[in-house]
Amino acid sequence: MLAGCTYLNSCSTGAFPVGMRAALDAHWATLSEWRDEVWASWWPAWLAFADELAAFLGAPSGSVVTGPNASALVARLSTAVDFAPGKDEVVLTELAFPSAPFLWRAHGRRGAKLVRVPAERGAVEPARLLEAIGPRTRLVQVSHGAFRSGAVLPLEALVTRCREVDALLVVDAYQTLGTMPMDVTELGVDVVLGGAHKWLCGALDLGFMYVRPEVAEALEPTATGWVAGDEPLRFEESAGFAAGARRFAAGTPAVLPCLSSKPGLAIVREVGVARIRAQSLRQTGRLRAAAEALGAEVFTPAAPEARGGVVSFSFGEAEDAAIFDALRARGFVFSVRRGLRVAPHFYNTDDEIEAFTDALEEVVREQRA
Repeated sequence: MLAGCTYLNSCSTGAFPVGMRAALDAHWATLSEWRDEVWASWWPAWLAFADELAAFLGAPSGSVVTGPNASALVARLSTAVDFAPGKDEVVLTELAFPSAPFLWRAHGRRGAKLVRVPAERGAVEPARLLEAIGPRTRLVQVSHGAFRSGAVLPLEALVTRCREVDALLVVDAYQTLGTMPMDVTELGVDVVLGGAHKWLCGALDLGFMYVRPEVAEALEPTATGWVAGDEPLRFEESAGFAAGARRFAAGTPAVLPCLSSKPGLAIVREVGVARIRAQSLRQTGRLRAAAEALGAEVFTPAAPEARGGVVSFSFGEAEDAAIFDALRARGFVFSVRRGLRVAPHFYNTDDEIEAFTDALEEVVREQRA
């Protein structure tokens, strides 16, 4: 995948490791000679991968559950949240991924009331978000890293404020896990959403959700399935929910996405997220400076602590489209989301970043000639 292009699109889909092929081949071999006994190894493999993710997050065993995507998992969790009069507000920011307002607006029929915190130039002012959280707040969902701008929201004060008003805090870390360190136990956050196919270089159809153990035990979802029961492998009606995050599972688990995501997670852990972060800051800083020097409107914050793995900028809609096409023809892979998004990862070299900035300058000057 990396041999035929300069791949700078990890904010959309990370590069798939060669080791994924072995998992796919092994899965086909299992299917071609199917026996039900395979579940004797698949079930523990499914649970073990969730615990690998938990360890990656600094979380205890049993506190992470996997599913087809983060939206499905938080939707199940949402059915366990009540909205009593006087404790009925859901606070979101304008930088939320589109699934968040769509989900919580649907809970309006159950009494939820949305509170939206505005953003300016691709970022949310933390103080403004904290001011929006009060005694009526039932739940807060924020993006740790904004998918359009790469802006990072500091979480420590947010965790404290949510505890003060007894509000559940859901952090969408899809755009930061794998490119920024996060220890959920040290942070004290209630719920963290993530997925394999961006910075963790895993399967497209694997989302995961961490739920703080104390929080999980207090929630009982109504959107559920047999795997969420306390003893599902008895194949009889469960007496209650499973302990920990597995209570947010549903039906028969998808094992292949877990097995095919193991190689990418192993590589990220071997390289080390602290090392990845240091390289990311250096390379995104160079990209941001190059775009700014060419007169682009840059949406990604300049401050390193406020910047994730994405650099987003725009020369105007029409010019962006022309620049995108011209750079794609030169072998650069990146994305467009109301601007150009460039996202290097640990497999990108500084020379590749320089090649991209040189090509960007050439294309911009050609467009303006």
